Amino acid sequence: MTDRKPIRVLIVDDEPLARQRVEDLLGAEEAVEIVASVDNGAAAVDAVRSLQPDLVFLDVQMPGKTGIDVVREIGPDDMPATIFVTAYDRYALQAFDLAAVDYLVKPFDDERFEQAFRRARRHVELEEMGELRERLLAVLDQGPRGIGGSGGTGDGAHAPALPAPRTDERYLERIAVEMRGKVRVVPVAQIEYITASGPYVELHTSERAYLIREAIQTLEHRLDPNRFLRIHRSIIVRVDLIDTFHRGAGGDYEVQLKSGVRLRVSRSRREELERRLGVVG
Repeated sequence: MTDRKPIRVLIVDDEPLARQRVEDLLGAEEAVEIVASVDNGAAAVDAVRSLQPDLVFLDVQMPGKTGIDVVREIGPDDMPATIFVTAYDRYALQAFDLAAVDYLVKPFDDERFEQAFRRARRHVELEEMGELRERLLAVLDQGPRGIGGSGGTGDGAHAPALPAPRTDERYLERIAVEMRGKVRVVPVAQIEYITASGPYVELHTSERAYLIREAIQTLEHRLDPNRFLRIHRSIIVRVDLIDTFHRGAGGDYEVQLKSGVRLRVSRSRREELERRLGVVG
């Protein structure tokens, strides 16, 4: 049993087997209510408006009204958290531009599904999709961006999580994070490591993790390279918190932080890490 509030899910896919697979995988998750399962874009628009789900699994390629058409018709600010499902990876960037939480490329495995669903649940629990973006824009004093694709107009749906650098501030010293109706400023000095998946990163401090929508490569360029190092395509670590460098027998590498957390090191980034740590031989 759990006291967690159920997340209300809408499934949209024109393939019956694809809908059934998502239903089966959701059945293994706690606190999930499937409010509807529909097979076309027009029905999806009606279901979103009438049922107001928390999360939508939305097929990109459907006859007639596509998944992207659905988002454009409803509007990104009025869409629930959305995970696009597609057989074509080339649609991923456009999906993210339309404010998707994540995307799944068919055929996807159970682990990838679980990863996307966990991220979506965090997004639902930590953020309110429309109003909070506008509040964050006001706090950061940023102008809204337009939606990707032809005919888009600026509506604040793509507000950057990071403030623009001042002319006298080369690297970030703080990051604004929107959460539960307010904006919290997280000092960079409190960040121990950063992990990423898709268009989101998690800032890990000693107390908790904060989720923001930002590409890890963008954040990497905004952090002081004397303090932070990217050790994996999806991991940035604060160098002075590294306690131990582990070399595995199979050629895998890890670092252990002073807090005990162990993080993977990719082979392509190992040499730079060893240089920074002064490892010889």
